[in-house]
Amino acid sequence: MNALQLLPVMVVGLAGSVHCVGMCGGIVGALSVGTAPPPRNVIPIVAAPQTSALTRVLSYNAGRIASYMTAGALAGGLAGGAHSIASLAGLQLGFYWLANLMLVALGLYLMDAWRGLAVLEQGGRVLWQRAQPAIAPLMKSLMPATRPHQAFALGALWGWLPCGMVYSVLLTAMLSGSAGDGAAVMLAFGLGTLPMLTGLGLAGARLQRALQQRRVRIACGLLVLAFGVLGLARAAGGIAPDWMDTLCLTPHQ
Repeated sequence: MNALQLLPVMVVGLAGSVHCVGMCGGIVGALSVGTAPPPRNVIPIVAAPQTSALTRVLSYNAGRIASYMTAGALAGGLAGGAHSIASLAGLQLGFYWLANLMLVALGLYLMDAWRGLAVLEQGGRVLWQRAQPAIAPLMKSLMPATRPHQAFALGALWGWLPCGMVYSVLLTAMLSGSAGDGAAVMLAFGLGTLPMLTGLGLAGARLQRALQQRRVRIACGLLVLAFGVLGLARAAGGIAPDWMDTLCLTPHQ
């Protein structure tokens, strides 16, 4: 996939990042202000180096995006391997429809018009909760994430948090046909969410309140919904695919 084909994925990440405010807003905000308190009864001889809030927030997001890329590589690689064994044209077309229907669902979800994706997220939360006994001690050891490597590791764990928006884009990564392209799709998506979450980490609650305004969520939801509708129109043969390749997320088979 070339950079032009990845641009719509990045735009969906940017528009959909209003949803990330609720999922990651708290922890990103904590990274911007959280520093480890000095031990009691200790008089420092040399001032301990402090990591800037921007470095911590960027490190966290780098870890989160790394997890997205890993998931995308797995999805694209598995689908690509299956395709090399047998012809799956019909199955790919079905997944193409499903991927664009997921975008429509995501757009409606962002607008609070339909909460169907919440059911999918709830299913993922069940698995996440079952993994908590193994994950919780590790996350506790990383908090407060005052150093870049701690923030990166925390983001890498948080990137696997159940999220309907991530699931939607993972279908596109799966349809990319290879591990490299799948990782590239999720990288573009992660970079799309980066400006919003970086700004959230630095501006804090003020930006969070602004992004939760209904008109902002509706505008972002409509943009994502439009990508899904265009993809469905192309799948149905209603729009010629030559110029639609630039605007549709999923590659047409």
